[in-house]
Amino acid sequence: MSCCRDKRSERRLSAIHLLLVGVTFEHTIAHFHMSERTLRLWISRFNEAGIDGLTYRPGGRPPRKLTSTEIDSQITPYVNDPSKAGQTHWTATKLCGWLRREKKLDLSYSTLVRYLHEKGFVRRLPRPVPEPPDPQRWEEQREAFAEELITLMEDPQTVVFFGDEVGFEGDPRPRHKWVQRGSSPTQGYHGGHVRQNVIGAINPSDGQLVSLLVPQSDTEVFQAFLDTMAKEVPPIHGEVWLVLDNASWHKSKALNWHHIRVKFLPPYSPDFNPIERLWQHLKRDYLAGFVTRHGGELNEKVFQSIRALLKEPDVLKSVCNPYSE
Repeated sequence: MSCCRDKRSERRLSAIHLLLVGVTFEHTIAHFHMSERTLRLWISRFNEAGIDGLTYRPGGRPPRKLTSTEIDSQITPYVNDPSKAGQTHWTATKLCGWLRREKKLDLSYSTLVRYLHEKGFVRRLPRPVPEPPDPQRWEEQREAFAEELITLMEDPQTVVFFGDEVGFEGDPRPRHKWVQRGSSPTQGYHGGHVRQNVIGAINPSDGQLVSLLVPQSDTEVFQAFLDTMAKEVPPIHGEVWLVLDNASWHKSKALNWHHIRVKFLPPYSPDFNPIERLWQHLKRDYLAGFVTRHGGELNEKVFQSIRALLKEPDVLKSVCNPYSE
């Protein structure tokens, strides 16, 4: 029993041991909280095969149905491009059925999901973005921007911040939560329009966050943010760059940029701005389930949430890692 690899085997052998040392059948059932049928099955297996009949042995998993190369040739291309199978979207269930039907692959749902995980596939909710009028030119702009951004971030003489504005609602969208199976969770709402806006900029390399709680987003408010950032990020380590989207107030000629240099994102490219993930992290992990009809309460909740994050630069670096998926 002391050599068992898992608790289940140890429990089975313990029951047989009690019977062998003279404990009654009824007391053994009561001690292990099992049914009479289960104990009789264990006795039968022990009588037929001894200890081997009651213990799990490693190496019992059946051999792989597909090699890594076969997965790359028979599954991966269709996951990356569903149109090759005449589809626009896959679920794992739908893909499994199609592979079994059209490709004659003997795969279970769990095996397919394991293969997908092995190949680096994960479930993600796509972010809707407008379709660019000239997709080819848009792709070229994005590729050129990515190369310039990587050069900037790898330059030891530059410090790169990513900036953006966000709004937090008093009636936030419901988020996933842990509940008892069979229950019907609810979240109250007031139907009002309580909102708190935040301007922020994050340096993913060290987790430094500069942020302001503001009433709205316009040129005057953005100038106040630039004044604050110029004080908190002096040019002592080289050039300070701020990556922004193309909002009109970011491009006002009246702005005083101080020592900060600006770089604008390509159109329709929020995925290049890692601070977007910080806003989602705040909404998911700090404000989920928080409902209020009072602006002051929302302001205080957002303030305390950001203040708590400022104490965790490692979390900020992890969430805003520009090289993550």
